[in-house]
Amino acid sequence: MKIILVCSAGMSTSMLVQRMRKAAEEKGVTATIDATSEADLVNHLDQTDVILVGPQVRYLAPKIKEKTAPLGIQVEVIDSMAYGMMDGGKVFAQAEGLMKNKQ
Repeated sequence: MKIILVCSAGMSTSMLVQRMRKAAEEKGVTATIDATSEADLVNHLDQTDVILVGPQVRYLAPKIKEKTAPLGIQVEVIDSMAYGMMDGGKVFAQAEGLMKNKQ
């Protein structure tokens, strides 16, 4: 499973990425989880399953969905509460739920 988190500069999600990686590891799930800016997203679409958009840039979600729909990539805005609390487990669970929708 490949998950990309998108924020304005790709920086504010770095701590959340680490916590999501830990949550995946604890569940025994092999996942590649990275963060990027919206401008650099096009360079990260290969093999991507899920894109989670930071709440602060939720306005980008429709544009990202439009670009990625033909690729079968699931896109959703990260739960604001989970993002604010940097709850990697909850955000990882959100990504897993999107993967179930994909199949």
